[in-house]
Amino acid sequence: MDQIRDAILSGDRTEETYANLAIPATYRAATVHKDEVDMFEGLTAKEKDPRKSLHIDDVPVPDLAPGEALVAVMASAINYNTVWTSIFEPVSTFGFLERYARTSEFAKRHDLPYHIVGSDLAGVVLRTGPGVGKWKVGTEVVAHCLSVELEDADGHNDTMLDPQQRIWGFETNFGGLAELAIVKTNQLMPKPTHLSWEEAASPGLVNSTAYRQLISKNGAALKLGDRVLIWGASGGLGSYATQMALAAGATPICVVSSPEKAQICRAMGAELIIDRNAEGYKFWNDEDTQQDPKEWQRLGKKIRELTGGHDVDIVFEHPGRETFGASVYVARKGGTIVTCASTSGFMHEYDNRYLWMNLKRILSSHFANYREAWEANELINRGLIHPTLSKTYTLDEVGQAALDVHLNAHQGKVGVLTLAPEPGLGISDPEKRARFESEINRFRDA
Repeated sequence: MDQIRDAILSGDRTEETYANLAIPATYRAATVHKDEVDMFEGLTAKEKDPRKSLHIDDVPVPDLAPGEALVAVMASAINYNTVWTSIFEPVSTFGFLERYARTSEFAKRHDLPYHIVGSDLAGVVLRTGPGVGKWKVGTEVVAHCLSVELEDADGHNDTMLDPQQRIWGFETNFGGLAELAIVKTNQLMPKPTHLSWEEAASPGLVNSTAYRQLISKNGAALKLGDRVLIWGASGGLGSYATQMALAAGATPICVVSSPEKAQICRAMGAELIIDRNAEGYKFWNDEDTQQDPKEWQRLGKKIRELTGGHDVDIVFEHPGRETFGASVYVARKGGTIVTCASTSGFMHEYDNRYLWMNLKRILSSHFANYREAWEANELINRGLIHPTLSKTYTLDEVGQAALDVHLNAHQGKVGVLTLAPEPGLGISDPEKRARFESEINRFRDA
């Protein structure tokens, strides 16, 4: 592994160099263990500690299947799906691996007593499997997390509709929080040359998700002039939605939970901000069994104060249960509530009168297809959207990194160095970077 790291750090990207590197028998990876799925039994979700369930293990290097690549991972990042995996909620992800294993001989590799987690990476291609022509060893890449088989007709108009669609590193094994990772080559995209390894790794999942959810024709199809309410606007997902709304000529109304997070939104260029803690909104009462419509009304009034009397065209929803009733209420007549993730709970409740009688629509969105992920990555590459990396941990500290995200004690994205020995490496176009230095560093140490 040291030889692989040294080759990457040297800057040499010739195909011959990487083809001649020996692949080690094992590599270090962040895992959860199948025999520990009941370790948090009896605890609430917030009491479950990823530091106890995430392990750093030496694991064997799997064989490559056709259409796959083995990537040397220089850096990865934490997403909420890693938190879910680490606390075994809402279900253990080993069930995903078992079901996947039953689909083919190659998929059997994924059913193991450990699950290597992580749905982001930036690194260098080391090997490709049979049938791969486009991607060569030695190429710097990032990866999106959509894994598809595309053997069914359903997936060929929108690959997210493939019946065998899975999220790599969550519903499959061999994820990105490791020194090596296995991905399908139709997950690969060019690494932006002006970014460090950890910066390049951090946008993948959330940037692509926000793009489909907010911009794509498969999502809300945001247009010039739209007003959009963005929950968690300084967080991993919301920070990209905020940037996209601004870049598209829309008006974001950013919901945050502290003055510090409000300041981050202002630094991105947003002007209309709601600090939900300062306002004291309590959308649920009676110990979370009954919602309070007066609080929805109070939020709607606050939005109209900020917008000069207008309701929002789009609500960018991802907290789920805690906020969904309010989201349906505050969207304008004919407006759209576009939803994914549900980090506060999956069972949504809302008053259908405000949806039905006001001709609103609820639209679901889940990650992104390859084209959408490629377009989202190109926005990063062109400097139209920027990484929101706030803090970077080492692989040995992955449990703490996941805990930060679990407790919402972070801004933007939390990165993890895997093979990279220190932050700030991997920038091959410093001139381009200089044009965007302040934007790239907006979230740093926030």
